[in-house]
Amino acid sequence: MKRETAWRIFAGEFNDSTVEIKGEGEMAPSYVITPLGAKVNRLFIIGVLTDVENVSEGGDLVRAHISDPTGVFTLYSGQYQQDVTDALSDIEVPAFVAVIGKTRTYTPEDGGVYVSIRPEKIMEVTADIRDRWILETCKNTKDRIEAVLEAMQMSETDSVIDLKKLGFSQELTEGITTALEKYENIDLKKYVSIIQESLQYLRPGKEKLPDTTIEEKVEEKPKKAKKKVEKPDETKKEEDSKNTDFEKIENTVLEAIKGIEGADGAAWDEITEKCEKAGVDKDSIEEAITSLMDKGLIYEPILGTIKTT
Repeated sequence: MKRETAWRIFAGEFNDSTVEIKGEGEMAPSYVITPLGAKVNRLFIIGVLTDVENVSEGGDLVRAHISDPTGVFTLYSGQYQQDVTDALSDIEVPAFVAVIGKTRTYTPEDGGVYVSIRPEKIMEVTADIRDRWILETCKNTKDRIEAVLEAMQMSETDSVIDLKKLGFSQELTEGITTALEKYENIDLKKYVSIIQESLQYLRPGKEKLPDTTIEEKVEEKPKKAKKKVEKPDETKKEEDSKNTDFEKIENTVLEAIKGIEGADGAAWDEITEKCEKAGVDKDSIEEAITSLMDKGLIYEPILGTIKTT
């Protein structure tokens, strides 16, 4: 049996996935189809391991979270992956880790689909390796956005054949066809933003992905061909301004934590007090802390105590 490709995918795309397809037969693999058409049975991810928790009485099952620049992957590892389970429990968090694992889905009675990963291998890595993974995953995400854009211009019957002629893989062409059929609205702008946000995590001197081209393609994708008179987009300006303001708040909160944390971290109350003196209101402080945790820049080793990674 052919070994499945280990896809490089950001948490922001993987966690948006709500479509699963199952092969026929007892040993046939199942796949999670992401909104950008990745047909995923296995993943290769790198991020910050932020916590590991026993979720069974005997400690046979652990749950862990790994943050990348766009969100958080959830991992479950048990007695059938004992080496991995032991390795997860032994790693001192926070730590940069690389994981190869299989997709898992859970569908509760009230509906919806929740995705997670069952790790097959895990190892600690350096910040440089994490940066290379971010760059490669940005490129792969960009390729999928371009493939979806191409497919949107094609007829449903010809999309698989035509996408393959353009050089896209069989797996991706099948995945995109399913994604366009199953997902009602695919927000391509969101995934362009994911690329842009992720690139900001690369340290100075790292190669940057030229994402402006794909952004222009997404912006110019019209529902009906119509000439528009170019006008300043006030709504976009307001959103950009809000994003800039929130980034400033995040930086203020992060610097406050760095300034007061000791070996055990910084107390939540001290962080709040220092940020309020800097002019940040309590709600914004809490939002910023949540956002910084999602990005893997800080974590909460003990309830009420925050540390930088």
